[in-house]
Amino acid sequence: MIEKRSFESLGHADHGWLNARHHFSFANYYDPARMGWGAIRVWNDDEIAANSGFPPHPHQDMEIITYVRQGAITHQDSMGNKGRTVAGDVQVMSAGNGVRHSEYNLEPETTRIFQIWIMPRERGGQPSWGAKPFPKGDRSGRFVTLASGFADDKDALPIRADARVLGATLKAGESVEHTVGEGRHAYLVPAVGTIEIDGERVDARDGAALTGGQTVTIKALEDAEIVLVDAE
Repeated sequence: MIEKRSFESLGHADHGWLNARHHFSFANYYDPARMGWGAIRVWNDDEIAANSGFPPHPHQDMEIITYVRQGAITHQDSMGNKGRTVAGDVQVMSAGNGVRHSEYNLEPETTRIFQIWIMPRERGGQPSWGAKPFPKGDRSGRFVTLASGFADDKDALPIRADARVLGATLKAGESVEHTVGEGRHAYLVPAVGTIEIDGERVDARDGAALTGGQTVTIKALEDAEIVLVDAE
């Protein structure tokens, strides 16, 4: 029902400029038991050193969500988009039939992000990019939809997947509930703080895979910032 994945058990790659933890198999980290969770294919916990980053490289047929936890990331792509996304804000890129992009930390401090990849509902299509601020105060004590493939979520960044990316900030002692529908998959990571999911302790930057057909109670043991993806 709830599979905890401790931070220490995650895949690890330290490239000097990039210190990355992989919740799922990625690059040189391969674990056949962690190839993804439903349509969620990648969840990387990246620390990017000052004045460094990912040079231009291609993607295709993937929904890529960047949740900035600290610092800022500067995006540029082959569509002509350029933008700087700061802590607490979110950017999304639908790779579609192909796009090249770079992601640089041009700040004087380390930038920390969650990089989340979700399989699209269908292949191809024109690529797109967008970013939006999501003030943490607006998600105090509740989940707010940050990115969504559902038309009803009008305030969220659009993605081309039957999925939602949710964020919440909880003060110590506060609780929220989340229902994972039948046949769906949810994955949750506290960016900050320790929580309990139906009594199971999950520390900052641990992962928790939730199976469909259940409603869970998420309680903050200390002030916490939570990111949750609910996908097919």
